[in-house]
Amino acid sequence: MKNIGISTEYITLGQFLKLADCIGTGGEVKHFLSENSVTINGEPDNRRGRKLRVGDVVNVEGCGSFTVVNR
Repeated sequence: MKNIGISTEYITLGQFLKLADCIGTGGEVKHFLSENSVTINGEPDNRRGRKLRVGDVVNVEGCGSFTVVNR
């Protein structure tokens, strides 16, 4: 499991996927989420605007498992 550090209160799922190197650009988010399953704290979610906060655990099909931490 990799740690992804943020310095703000939250990060959106779309921004997170780019930061975690699951996608190359923000324009790929919608297509990526329609083709791959994502779970946040064990619950499926595909909303690119979903707010992720420190402590959230994100599993991305084909990309890996991540924990959101303070930078």
